[in-house]
Amino acid sequence: MQTTLTVTEAAEKLRVCEDTIYTMVRRKQIPHFRVRRRIFFRAESLEAWMKQQEAEIEAIMASNS
Repeated sequence: MQTTLTVTEAAEKLRVCEDTIYTMVRRKQIPHFRVRRRIFFRAESLEAWMKQQEAEIEAIMASNS
């Protein structure tokens, strides 16, 4: 069974404030889903997204060297 995170839990995991999470959701910058008006994140999707972000940053850094 997949682990589901709330906005607060996702903010803690990413070490950002909840407002940042809401902004990223609004801009469709982070994988999420809604149940009625509540926003949730699948832990596995969030982990994959973080790895993708890290790989993109590393690629940019490598191309600038």
